[in-house]
Amino acid sequence: MTTVKTLLNLPGLRLRPRAGSDLLDRPVTRIYVTELSDPGRYLSAGELVLSGLLWWRAPGDAESFVAALARSGAAALAASGADSGGIPDDVVDACVRHRIPLLEVPADLSFSVITEQVVLALAAASDSARKRLQAAAEAPVETLLERASAELGLPCWVVSGLGRLVAGTAPLPMPAVDVVHRYAAREPGPLTVVPVEGRHAVPWLLAVAGPLSTGQAELAEEVAGLVGVTRARAPRPEPSLPGEVCVVALRTEGSDESRDVLGDLLPGARLLESTGDTSFAATAPSPSTAGLSAVEPLLRAKRILCGISDPGPREEAGESARYALEVAARRPGRVAVVQAGEVDVHQLLLAGVPDGLRAALRRRVLGPLLAYDAEQHTELVHTVRVFLECSGSPTRAAKALHVHVNTLRYRIGRAGELLGADLTEFTDQLDVYLALRAGEQPGG
Repeated sequence: MTTVKTLLNLPGLRLRPRAGSDLLDRPVTRIYVTELSDPGRYLSAGELVLSGLLWWRAPGDAESFVAALARSGAAALAASGADSGGIPDDVVDACVRHRIPLLEVPADLSFSVITEQVVLALAAASDSARKRLQAAAEAPVETLLERASAELGLPCWVVSGLGRLVAGTAPLPMPAVDVVHRYAAREPGPLTVVPVEGRHAVPWLLAVAGPLSTGQAELAEEVAGLVGVTRARAPRPEPSLPGEVCVVALRTEGSDESRDVLGDLLPGARLLESTGDTSFAATAPSPSTAGLSAVEPLLRAKRILCGISDPGPREEAGESARYALEVAARRPGRVAVVQAGEVDVHQLLLAGVPDGLRAALRRRVLGPLLAYDAEQHTELVHTVRVFLECSGSPTRAAKALHVHVNTLRYRIGRAGELLGADLTEFTDQLDVYLALRAGEQPGG
């Protein structure tokens, strides 16, 4: 990495620090020559600004110029004396006030010589940086990022497309999921985001703080490629799990990405089985699946469905997750996640019943009642549903339906006759209620 201190040591330049001697470790990414009194719109972070101070006429002129350098994040100002009279105190004071390193250029030194020397130094540093990074290609992502951050002079992070922070060299200035959303929407932000190379169901993103110079952007592309190589080579862990686990079942409709998505969603989980579009993994209780909504715009799958079991022995949890997945499949939306614990037992049981069998069950139990409603334009099916959901209480059901309790009793009696069932008996109530729910979207 080329710093301001590096430039002081370049042979033949004879640059002398006049302000900001404690700031010489700032990285330099490029050189910019200007004589504008306010060059702010043309500056970018990390630049060495070279000026002959032709814009300076009187004390006070330096304030706007140096303030513009500070706002842009310039690395330093290298200046020769205005009209060969040396650097004005006004310029020195402004650099001290705005914390901009100030380097005095000898009056007999051509700006073209400085430019050539600095460009060569930056090119050599960039080439050396690439070689040092490539030497770390087989290191863990965390190590690779630390070296990349040192070369770029900026914090770096790797974020999963599921909104998970994989690694970083500093606290991420925004939630990882926001990094993904901004990238997917092509929204500008405080981070430069580069996609990590490699064909994976869940993409990774390299984020670097702040805007980048051309050289830094090229180096970031190099880092993204190396992270992709590291990811492809990393073995999948086989963690030990407690006696009671949660099983997560995940399906990617329209693609065979389920294994990769599940592995990235729950990196500490143990994969149990995978059949292409559906995979199962055991993990510690209370797994988080919030990232599935983050990856939605980046996946090829038509829908992402997920069922999560209650904690329990692995086999029982696996069956519970399987049924929760079927409940999710019947819910709307491109991403549907169902926790087994949030679904009634009868809904989980019905979730495992094929659609044809569900329809047959509904017709067998409710057929006469459905036919009667269709012929007579009545609502006995709805009346029975409300009655059962009121725990078989005529008073509560009548109040819910806004009818007299005697009217409610008559309707329930008539429905029982049509069904050949006693709707005051628990077993008959259970059969009828399951048949009613069989015609609905489980979990809805």
